[in-house]
Amino acid sequence: MDEEDQEGPRDVVSGSGGLWDHVHLSTDHHTEDEGSHQEPPLPPDLDWLEELSEEDDGDGDLVVEADYGQKRSYAETARMFKLRRNLDQLDSFHRQKEHDVLRAREELKLCRENVKSLEEQRDTLEEKIDQQKAADNSVAVFRLRTQHKHLCQKLQSEEELEGHLNIELKQLKLELNEVEMELSRFSSLRQEVQEEERLFQDLKVQKAATRLQQERQATQNLQLKIRHLKDKQVTMKKKEELECQRKIEERQANRKIATKYLKETIKRMHQEEAEKEEQKRQLLEKRIQAVKSLKANIAATQESLRIQQNRAKANAQEKEEQQKQLRKSLEAQGINSIRHMHQQKQLETIKQKQEEFEERQKSKKVIVAKIIQEEQLVKSRKRHQAKLPNISSTDKLSSLGRVRDNLLHYLDPRPPSATEERATAQWRETSGISSSSSASSDGEDPEENMRQEVDHLSPADSLAQPEFSGLWDEKYKSPLNLKTTLVQTEVKQEEAALSSGKLNVPVKKVHGKELKGPPFISKPEVLLFKDFEVQKIYKKKIVLTNTSYITNHCKLVGVSAQLKDSISINFEPPGSLPAGMSCDVQAVFQPMINEDLEGDVHFSSAAGPFSVPVRCTIKKCELVVDSELVDFGSHVVGQTISRTITLTNKGALATLFSLDTSTWLSPESHHVQMPSQVSHAHTCQETSSQNTTCGIQKSSEEIQTKQESQELCEASQQEKPDEESEVLAAGPQAIPEACVSTNAEPQVDECPEDTCDISLGNVREGEIGPFESIKLEVVFTPTVPGEAKLDFHIKFSNQSSKPIPIYVRGIAVSIPVWVVQPTVDLKICMFNRLYQDTVVVHSRASTALKVTFDVCPEMRKHMEILPKTGFIQAQSSLNAQLKFLPRRSLSKDVKKYFDSDTGVLEVPVTVQVAGQVQPVHFTVQAVVTSSDLQFEQTEVDFGVCSIYQSVKSSIRLTNLSLLPQDFGFLGVPEFIEVQPNDGFGTLLPQQTLDMDLIFSANKAREYNFQLTCKSGINRDFLLSCRAVGVCPPLELSHSLIQFGATALGDYSTTIIDLINPHVNRNQSKQSVTPVIKDVKTPEAPRLFSFTLPEDSDISITPSAGRLLPGQRCQVQVTFRPRLLEHEIREEVLRVLHRAKLLREKELEMNRLSEQEEIPVEPSKGKKTSTNLKNSKMSDDPKTDQQSESSNPVDIQPGSEQYEQARASLLCSFTQRCSDFIVPCFISEGDPPDDDRQAPPAWSAFNTLYLKLQCPAVQPSLMGISNNGHNIIDFHQVAVGQKVIKKFTIQNISNESLDLRTSVLDIHGPFSLLNAPRCMRPGEKHTLLLALSPGLEKTYCETLDIHDHKMTLEVTLRGEGVVPAVTSSHPGGLLDFGCVLEKESTSQVLKLQNNSTVAVGFMALLASLSPSRLQGGADSVAVLLGGYADSQVQPIVGTQNYSGLSVFSVVPVEGSIAPGQSQDITVTFQPDHPSVNYSDKLTIQLMNKSKVCVMDLKGAASSHNTYLYGGDALTVPIESLLPPLITSQTQPTAESEVMSDPSIPVLVSLRALCSGGAITPAVRELQVGCIRSTQSNKKSGEFYWENVASLQQQGFSIEPSKGTVEAGHTRTIRVTWSPQSGYKPYEVVQTCVPLTVKGDERNIYRVTLMALVSNSAD
Repeated sequence: MDEEDQEGPRDVVSGSGGLWDHVHLSTDHHTEDEGSHQEPPLPPDLDWLEELSEEDDGDGDLVVEADYGQKRSYAETARMFKLRRNLDQLDSFHRQKEHDVLRAREELKLCRENVKSLEEQRDTLEEKIDQQKAADNSVAVFRLRTQHKHLCQKLQSEEELEGHLNIELKQLKLELNEVEMELSRFSSLRQEVQEEERLFQDLKVQKAATRLQQERQATQNLQLKIRHLKDKQVTMKKKEELECQRKIEERQANRKIATKYLKETIKRMHQEEAEKEEQKRQLLEKRIQAVKSLKANIAATQESLRIQQNRAKANAQEKEEQQKQLRKSLEAQGINSIRHMHQQKQLETIKQKQEEFEERQKSKKVIVAKIIQEEQLVKSRKRHQAKLPNISSTDKLSSLGRVRDNLLHYLDPRPPSATEERATAQWRETSGISSSSSASSDGEDPEENMRQEVDHLSPADSLAQPEFSGLWDEKYKSPLNLKTTLVQTEVKQEEAALSSGKLNVPVKKVHGKELKGPPFISKPEVLLFKDFEVQKIYKKKIVLTNTSYITNHCKLVGVSAQLKDSISINFEPPGSLPAGMSCDVQAVFQPMINEDLEGDVHFSSAAGPFSVPVRCTIKKCELVVDSELVDFGSHVVGQTISRTITLTNKGALATLFSLDTSTWLSPESHHVQMPSQVSHAHTCQETSSQNTTCGIQKSSEEIQTKQESQELCEASQQEKPDEESEVLAAGPQAIPEACVSTNAEPQVDECPEDTCDISLGNVREGEIGPFESIKLEVVFTPTVPGEAKLDFHIKFSNQSSKPIPIYVRGIAVSIPVWVVQPTVDLKICMFNRLYQDTVVVHSRASTALKVTFDVCPEMRKHMEILPKTGFIQAQSSLNAQLKFLPRRSLSKDVKKYFDSDTGVLEVPVTVQVAGQVQPVHFTVQAVVTSSDLQFEQTEVDFGVCSIYQSVKSSIRLTNLSLLPQDFGFLGVPEFIEVQPNDGFGTLLPQQTLDMDLIFSANKAREYNFQLTCKSGINRDFLLSCRAVGVCPPLELSHSLIQFGATALGDYSTTIIDLINPHVNRNQSKQSVTPVIKDVKTPEAPRLFSFTLPEDSDISITPSAGRLLPGQRCQVQVTFRPRLLEHEIREEVLRVLHRAKLLREKELEMNRLSEQEEIPVEPSKGKKTSTNLKNSKMSDDPKTDQQSESSNPVDIQPGSEQYEQARASLLCSFTQRCSDFIVPCFISEGDPPDDDRQAPPAWSAFNTLYLKLQCPAVQPSLMGISNNGHNIIDFHQVAVGQKVIKKFTIQNISNESLDLRTSVLDIHGPFSLLNAPRCMRPGEKHTLLLALSPGLEKTYCETLDIHDHKMTLEVTLRGEGVVPAVTSSHPGGLLDFGCVLEKESTSQVLKLQNNSTVAVGFMALLASLSPSRLQGGADSVAVLLGGYADSQVQPIVGTQNYSGLSVFSVVPVEGSIAPGQSQDITVTFQPDHPSVNYSDKLTIQLMNKSKVCVMDLKGAASSHNTYLYGGDALTVPIESLLPPLITSQTQPTAESEVMSDPSIPVLVSLRALCSGGAITPAVRELQVGCIRSTQSNKKSGEFYWENVASLQQQGFSIEPSKGTVEAGHTRTIRVTWSPQSGYKPYEVVQTCVPLTVKGDERNIYRVTLMALVSNSAD
């Protein structure tokens, strides 16, 4: 191979010169410019060398002489680094080339091995081709030649690849040689660079030592300075502590005062909350009691209703029995019981009507008394309505309407019609306020009627109790003076409603429902014209919607008096409006005066009057500020802080404003509001203003409520000064710090703007437009430490706008040094880990200050701040480094600041400032947590494990830290596996992770090892493990099977091997106890058995068997996913429950609709409720029956519900992944020889385990026909018959499917009639499958429907059965006789099916056969045979002129059920006279077998009498053309007589002469009479003429005359005997007329020819 590599062409290396373009090495040959004084510039990546040289020049101590006595120049150092970089690149390039050469050699070697294997395969194929040629197997030769051709192509491609790889290898070798040459060129240069690098490293070490010495000296000087400063800091610290203690005491005193008021406030809030909770609890108890009472009433009502129903049934039965007994007794007495009972019923009806009439008369008297009482009430009401205009006239109308209503209601028992109700409602509307009283009086009358009905019922009959106790339980009558008082109260309420512009609509009932609220609602609810201008026109649209339960109408009454001059309403009455319909109203507003207006637009309707509120507001100023209190807080002297106040005008009117800083306060604002009061008032104003600006139209009630709340706010603000004055009188200690001080002493507290530190900005006056905001600036510049105040007002030019007071507060402090972050939060820290942060200290002073950081002594072991002392320059800052290293002893060292339970650490740190009494404090916060990882168990025992299997054990790893930690198991042995993620991961705080340790023994021995878990901070945690490995006698080729995603209904199959390895007899074997070794047993056969889990989709074949030593058994594992039985049953229950809920909902809707449809009648209300309850009671058994039928035990597989649930689950199925572990038990050997029936010994340690991973997915195809079953059963089919069945499939996936099917057996009985096609999502396709059995046996075949996702398996089954059908006619001739033309006659055949399957049949006529020859051979034979042979007849004879078939069969085809029979009717119907009608009928089954063959024959005549017989004078074939005028065209003797008066008939007679004796010749003629409805004559007659002359010649005719009845025939016998003197071979001939009379008279000219013949022919 090496020789071939060396013999490659040299021209391949011609293009390799460009490989070294990017590698440049600087050698000594390029140092020509050494004499020049300028050094070359350094590259950008070596700028740090120049910086290093500058440091050397500055310090002077870094200049060190090299060993060779010269100072290194910067160019030499740069050259050294550049050479090293280039040499490294060259080395890397050399390694890459070596790797490329090795890779090319390996590829070439692999290619040559492939070529060699392909050549061997080619030789093998050639040998097989020769063998198959010798065996003359052309199919195998063709297949092997195809494989040989494909193999030769692969061999050619491999040889081409080998040549390409050979050239590439030579090229790479050439490049490698060039690189090696380059390396040899620079070997001396490499040594020089190494020497320079060594010298450079020595120089760096010397520089580092010098710098370390300088650092130590500087540190010593710094420590001396710190010691001097500590003494000063101690004295300053004492002073600061005293000052701090004084301030702390002041703060504590102030805090006690604030706590006192805070506790009182909290106590009051708790009391309010407790009261609210108590109210809620009481309300909840009331509701619970109401629900309980409702349930009790419902139960009592149902019980009473049940008792009443039972009693009614018992009474009805008793009444029926009495009637039966009465009827029997009356019948016994001889009285007509029906008439007597009818009379009794009539008498009872008359009596009942009379009682009702008397009761009505009593009620009318009561009614008249009530009417008189109402008139008195009306008169008394008039005296109380003096303030209302035009009340007297309306009272009169209302009283008249009320009297009319009452009379109509009580005198007429039928309910009023809808039109009368509307008219009454309109009349009551015109009556004004008095309608409410009339409604109240009307409401009392039905109650009285109900009370009367209850009184009429006896206690035994009224068992039903109402659900709620009503007024009917309290049997009393209110006195007259009480009613008068109620009427006066109602009048006062109505007057108040009218004065406020609202009318209370009386409560009305429509269809048993109360109308609450107005009958029409308007949209918008309030007609609002906001910010209007005078003389401008505004238009708005109102939509009125009918919200009553009846068809209503509305009418415009008018507008309020104050709006008549400004508002006009455009309204066209729409007529009657159904409930829910609406109409439009347009309001036009043209203001004349600039002031607010309020009023209503009044309407009237059939259900009562209603109104729409109208509000008109002018443009106003609504001025608010975002905050009335500006608190700057505490700031250091010298700072400048600004705050902004936003002044907003939420109104539509502009105004001028100005800022007034005078000490005078207006009477309205001569008090100081607390912050809570200010925010509350501001909230109220802002809410009302926002509602106004947004233009949201709300109801008049909401607007009135907001106005009342705003008035309450103003009243509370006016009451505050009195309360505050009382607080001030109590003393200054009574005011908390959170409150703002008052202006009781303005001369002392307030300061002028010139001398105060608080000033106003540039904007002090101006104009604010409508809906505009202006920013007002307030500046705080503290000059003197202390508290600064400024109170000013914002005044406005608008008279209606009140001044707004603004209060500004600020505090100035004098600390010049502060810490930017008062709290340094180190977040979460771990023990024994270093954490750092920066503390920034700022100084406002104009000089440098000295600061010292003081850490408490307890924390100095764990915390340090560097530098401890430093100087802050003027107006600058100092950055100190905070180092925190928490140790395990933190909880013991710092108990005061560290909480060991929570791990929270809060350490105060003090910054001492020179010359400053008060130190600066800041706090260091951290949460210190552990970094431990903990195993739940310290030792893991895997137990016994086979070397062919793996054992999994779960452990729990917990992170005890509050920080997430990375972890990983390192140094894991090869026989152990840690999952998930190979033992690496991240644990969240306090998280516990379940991990799996998978142990796979590689040898049969004991294992003891430790696993190391290393955390992210390099901590180790150990876990001890032990296990025992064993070697089973059998082994599996694969212990894990991962099936692909298999669809439901599909299957996946794989094959594994179970092997009994051949072992030596002296080889040791593991026994039951795996620790004991060296137990020697001879090799023996092994029994195995796979145990499948229950309800699994797995099947294993074979599941058990026996393996000899060295034997291998193939095991097939099949996964067939299916839906679980309990899932389908649960889905069925869900579907039934859903259907039950829908049914209950429909029943409830029907009940509600029935309740709405039933009219409410006072006299029949009780009966209606009883019917409704009865309907509820009747619905309950159905519901119970449905619930009982939904028992899962009753759901049978294959039922409709079952299959629907199965299809639903298939469509909604997503995926399911199941893991199964199947054990394979292995015996110790065969059973003992003495007892083969005994079970063999089994060992648990010899068990193999097969793990199966079975993912199931949703199928893309589903069979929806045949109830979802994939089995098509054709059942029994007759042999030779073809049965077609349909199988419908549906695409239930989300993508299109290209379907293809497997090929059925081409010689089998099953066939697929249509091809599959592409199916879109949700599309259905029907496959047509046919079964045509050829033999009597059972067939079964499988059809696979494939797509790219699954295979749907369809099983085809069927059984072939030989049919057995018999006919009532044995076959042969079927003669229909003679019939009149254009008439018909029929005969019936009967087919009997004696087989077990339905058999199809066909009735075939030869005349209708498409294969019948036109002018066939049978007709030619008849023509060529002459007239002598009259027996030759064609199969198909004369046909009708009309083209219709002479013979017809009904039915032509059909099917006969097993054991049943079928009648076949054959009809003969000619259309012209002929005696040659004939046809052939064949009864044939679907399998082409013939049941019977019949020759059909018939004749037709134009008259009811006919003559039949004699010799044929014409051929039996006639033309389909109608006959011509000439007589020669008449085919038979029975044809009609056209021109000749007689019809010729030839009768030939032959007497036989044998042995000298002559036998007379005899012929017969038939005379018939056809039974027909067309002919009037029912019989016929015939007679011969000149009979005597015939006797002379030897002829005799019997009878010579006679009659023929209809439907019968008479035979005429003609005999000839030769007379004496007859000469041999002489022909005797004579002609005799025969007259036949029927409906017409026909004369036949009969020619008799006689001779003597010696032969029998």
